Amino acid sequence: MECRYLPGSENPDPGHPNSLCCREGMQTPTILDMPEVKPNTKVVHAVCTHDCPDSCGVLVTVDTLTGRATKVQGDPSHPVTRGFLCGKVARYLDRVYSPERLLYPMRRKAGVPKGPLPQGQEAAAFERISWDEALEFVAAKLKAVGAEFGPESVLPYSYAGTIGQLGYGSMDRRFFHRLGASQLDRTICASAGGEALLRVYGVKLGTVPQDFAHAGLIVAWGANIHGNNIHLWPFIEEARRKGAKLVVIDPYRTRTAALADEHLAIRPGTDVLLALAMMHVIFRGGLEDRAYLAECAHGGDELRKHALKTEHSPERAAEITGIDAETIERLARAYAMAGRDGRAPAAIRLNYGIQRGENGGTAARAVAMLPLVTGSWKQLGGGMLLSTSGSFPFNSKKLQMPELMRVSPLRRDARVVNMNELGMALTEWGVPDESCKPRSENPDPGHPVSWEQPPVKALFVYNCNAAAVAPDSTRVLEGLRREDLFTVVHEQFFTDTTDYADVVLPATTFLEHKDVMGAYGHLEAQMSVQAIEPLGEARSNVWMFAALGRRMGFEEAAFRDGEEELIAQALESEHPWFAGVTKERLEREGHVPLALPLNEHGEALPFSSAEWFRTPSGRGELLPVPEFVAPQESRSGAEGKGKYPLEFLPRKADNYMNTTFANLPGHQQMERKTAGVLEMHPVDAKARRIVSGDAVSVWNGRGKIALTARVGESVGQGVVAARLDWQKLSQDGANVNALTSERLTDIGGGATFYSTLVEVAKAMQLAAD
Repeated sequence: MECRYLPGSENPDPGHPNSLCCREGMQTPTILDMPEVKPNTKVVHAVCTHDCPDSCGVLVTVDTLTGRATKVQGDPSHPVTRGFLCGKVARYLDRVYSPERLLYPMRRKAGVPKGPLPQGQEAAAFERISWDEALEFVAAKLKAVGAEFGPESVLPYSYAGTIGQLGYGSMDRRFFHRLGASQLDRTICASAGGEALLRVYGVKLGTVPQDFAHAGLIVAWGANIHGNNIHLWPFIEEARRKGAKLVVIDPYRTRTAALADEHLAIRPGTDVLLALAMMHVIFRGGLEDRAYLAECAHGGDELRKHALKTEHSPERAAEITGIDAETIERLARAYAMAGRDGRAPAAIRLNYGIQRGENGGTAARAVAMLPLVTGSWKQLGGGMLLSTSGSFPFNSKKLQMPELMRVSPLRRDARVVNMNELGMALTEWGVPDESCKPRSENPDPGHPVSWEQPPVKALFVYNCNAAAVAPDSTRVLEGLRREDLFTVVHEQFFTDTTDYADVVLPATTFLEHKDVMGAYGHLEAQMSVQAIEPLGEARSNVWMFAALGRRMGFEEAAFRDGEEELIAQALESEHPWFAGVTKERLEREGHVPLALPLNEHGEALPFSSAEWFRTPSGRGELLPVPEFVAPQESRSGAEGKGKYPLEFLPRKADNYMNTTFANLPGHQQMERKTAGVLEMHPVDAKARRIVSGDAVSVWNGRGKIALTARVGESVGQGVVAARLDWQKLSQDGANVNALTSERLTDIGGGATFYSTLVEVAKAMQLAAD
């Protein structure tokens, strides 16, 4: 049976994941040919700039008579994404040409309060204005806020709605730096794991997808490859056809877990202990690579002594992780023995789920140490992949120009606000009080006031649906309702966040602007060429922030740069890995591989020798040794014996990109089986007299949400799961983030979505009580 990935919007089974014709066997997809260029058409090379490790090359067929895109498909010449698209982006024209697209600037009508608006009726709360009016109005408001409360009272809020170099961080950063606005610590997704990689290896680099085909054991640790890294899957299947085994470690039975040779349903937040128990078995049996550790790692003796402590034995680990001791022993031995005696090596696909708990940074550090212990980096197909984003030496400083803060009214670097603490920033800093008072010394004597903790009086949201994705959303929404908060949202659709906006500005999709980008799941630099003209009056981030900067009176030449100048600046790098990566070549070829060092066999093997490391010690850093500290909000932690006994997994939907695509009917159809569902283990459901189909309430001290129970084996006992959606599309107008907290990870200041405790009851029973 041929298993073909279908490009375009057509899908033989809209409810089937990722437009796949079959699950069984999961053969390598048919690689599609280059599209035929018919009369009155052209084919443009673009790149999917959504927040995904795959960063697919996309070929867009455009009708030159109408200017309309008629087809999107994968670029068959791309060495990783190889001509097919995921189910999300295969239907991308549904998004571009949706009748619900925001196409014109809009301002909230006088007297219309901020708050949830029915989907499809949001426009009634706004009046259309011109771009000229919008820029003038926003500029005047930002000037007034800065004059009264200081420029740091303006807070930008963005993340990875686009990960293109220009769209993610270029003219926007210039604008807010020159304004003197607060800086945003963009930590909601990957900061703990990213910081872990930097601490262990000194650079974000790893095993490339193509090399997974040479592995003999693949461990997907907190990685739903089939849901959000689908282009790695064919390489894994290639390895499996040669005899490799796939083991998935995940508290949830994901698509990937269902297709694996073995699924280990670890309890949330206990990954550190499992990694240490594996090291315990490896060191106890003398299975470590002592020569490699001596040459390429710092702290090997200390780690060995630490891992061999009794509390890290498989027996002790089994009590907390929920994985039995025999299985831990078997996994550790299989991992250590892979690559020996002619065997193919072991590779770990670590993903960011592991680092979204209170001890998430340490968890990522501990797992990242395993390839150092066994020396699996030395062989093709061995090692680990979390992120390759640090491998692309784009000139971010040139793009973002942080030095502009020195010519802002502050004359210094602005304060930094962690984006996971948006609720606190909007509710605790909203009104001047004892914690928000004028400084005794003012760095700019000509400025009327400078605050020790400036209140947030203006919020500018772009590349992000803040009202839906930020933790502790009850608190976030309370802050967004403030009448004294001036909020601007740059968006493609009316979202949860635009419901609270004073001004809404229309944004382009990746088909409607030009950008350059790397990836965090492979090593191809790419150029995304504009395929079509912007619909309506949609404008890119670059255009909008440059125009707004000029309207603010910023006279620097930096605000006259366009896409072409910014792309050239992004590529200004002397780094040897960027050799051959030029603007001209990218425009001609679409994608260009990084020039990593090669060994005598022509292979790039990261961390196979000491010169790859970028740590202060110049070697893989195993110190400080990772310690298991149970998250406070977990069954093993300080709050685990309280009134909220269930560990809650607020998962991402397989067919959305965070909350992107959640409003589109075709994508909703693909997610219909999980929409509004709480997944429960039979033991937990029976104890609460709950059966599948029951309306249930899920709550803790932060909030409450309404869902429909589904009882089964997708989660282990003591764990419940639901997926992220828009607030306004949820049963009672509250999504999973009503339950999550603003606690930060142990390192990196990341979000702790997966350290959440809740209780569940039948909705009728709770009402009766």
